[in-house]
Amino acid sequence: MSKAESTETTAEDGVIQSVSGPVVSARDLDARMNDVVYVGDEGLMGEVIEIEGDITTVQVYEETSGVAPGEPVESTGEPLSVDLGPGMLDAIYDGVQRPLDVLEGKMGSPYLDRGVDAPGIDLEKEWEFEPAVEVGDEVGRGDVVGVVEETVTIDHKVMVPPDALDEGETTEVTAVESGSFDVTETVAELANGTNVSMHQEWPVREARPSANKKTPRTPLVSGQRILDGLFPIAKGGTAAIPGPFGSGKTVTQHQLAKYADADIIVYVGCGERGNEMTEVIEDFPELEDPANGNPLMARTSLIANTSNMPVAARESCIYTGITIAEYYRDMGYDVALMADSTSRWAEAMREISSRLEEMPGEEGYPAYLAARLAQFYERAGYFENVNGTEGSVSAIGAVSPPGGDFSEPVTQNTLRIVKTFWALDADLAERRHFPSINWNESYSLYKDQLDPWFENEVADDWSEKRQWAVDVLDEETELQEIVQLVGKDALPDDQQLTLEVARYLREAYLQQNAFHPVDTFCPPEKTYLMLTTIEAFNDEAFDALEAGVPVEDIIDTEAAPRINRIGVQEDYEEYVEELKVEITEELRSLY
Repeated sequence: MSKAESTETTAEDGVIQSVSGPVVSARDLDARMNDVVYVGDEGLMGEVIEIEGDITTVQVYEETSGVAPGEPVESTGEPLSVDLGPGMLDAIYDGVQRPLDVLEGKMGSPYLDRGVDAPGIDLEKEWEFEPAVEVGDEVGRGDVVGVVEETVTIDHKVMVPPDALDEGETTEVTAVESGSFDVTETVAELANGTNVSMHQEWPVREARPSANKKTPRTPLVSGQRILDGLFPIAKGGTAAIPGPFGSGKTVTQHQLAKYADADIIVYVGCGERGNEMTEVIEDFPELEDPANGNPLMARTSLIANTSNMPVAARESCIYTGITIAEYYRDMGYDVALMADSTSRWAEAMREISSRLEEMPGEEGYPAYLAARLAQFYERAGYFENVNGTEGSVSAIGAVSPPGGDFSEPVTQNTLRIVKTFWALDADLAERRHFPSINWNESYSLYKDQLDPWFENEVADDWSEKRQWAVDVLDEETELQEIVQLVGKDALPDDQQLTLEVARYLREAYLQQNAFHPVDTFCPPEKTYLMLTTIEAFNDEAFDALEAGVPVEDIIDTEAAPRINRIGVQEDYEEYVEELKVEITEELRSLY
């Protein structure tokens, strides 16, 4: 509910008692938990977070300097909600779903005044509505009554609100229209008295209903070899990307947002530096969707809450993003949500908690930190929707542990919840090994349930090849400890050869150039062929070693270094086929 709507129906029913940063205490305010209120003479937006007797505590989503005791507080009587409907894609919001371009237009500058509000979607813009039902049809909650072309990429499905009917209940369509309508106009009427429009509101802290949460069995293909090949995430899965400053968290999430095979991307910049969010806002509108050539923003919704914005709004932006994601999931779409970063979100909770003088937990974070993280990530999943369709929300959260210390509370609590862990390594980043994901610390618990998909769609020995690569990399890690003590030349020939094979795995397979037009995206078929090429070199090299060829001669072959160039080959199938033949012929010619 916007401020303009609420002030028509509510009166001043509370008075500010005290102000402590973003936390305001009000006296005699008639409100419930999580209700939206407007604070002070300027009408700053806030949310009720605590009620004790006649004292109501509010977290304010705007700067509170200058707000004084005695100023009025108005209650809307409604929880913090988002406006859902066509127009959310190709949009940039702040943490409470205020469209930044609309606010800039009101202000005449990018510097926003306090107390300015606007609906999350344009309530006056008209959309061409095509009915999907006829008069007399039976519909239940969540059923699609029509379709709107929201962008060139996405058809927006207009649904019966999930709270319009009880579970399992159906009602008859008594009227349906076609043509151009704004989002508030009725496009269908139901026998139970419900008027369906293109606009819905939904409380951000309440998960949208679903019929069933299912085990995900399809990977979210990212085009990043180390992720798809070794540590895959499922559509409907959860993942964490922890790492110190400069290790590549944001770039990894940008790559996922650009290339992951999700229908919809919701990117939440939660307390990130302004320059990082600016890069997203400037780059995404200019990028082309690799899947269809349309603008990438045509399937993307951005929520920008930078570190210099009010801290309390940072706490709500995660919920705003996941609610938008659930809405598109209900249409049957696969949605990927990027949260960058959950550490800044946790810091906002820590500040609010300290202002409330709550008992602190580890490192000053509130005792309910783990519960809040779990509430967020459990809203991800692969769902059977109430309308019978299937959709997914994949939640990928970056974590920014101070100094790269993975033992700190946010990282540890996140690890207990998510099923995919992509650990970024500062040492790899310093060596210019990107993506700097540490293959010894990372893991995916989705591998077993996703292997059948890879074996059916890519190659039937996918899991065997992956396990071979993991075994080689594990052996290299053990050998490197010996090398540091006695040097590489002291190793037996077979172990020296293992180190050479592992080097190709690291340099050709695990490294990927995000700025190369070809190597920036690697389909699973190419990922598989690269691995088989390295394994082919491994097999031929060890055959040559057993035949008496010196290990130095095997390492010095001319064909093998061309493995490092597979990633940048557009016609990679032909290149790999020729390279395997050359490696085999050259090594066999040595004995």
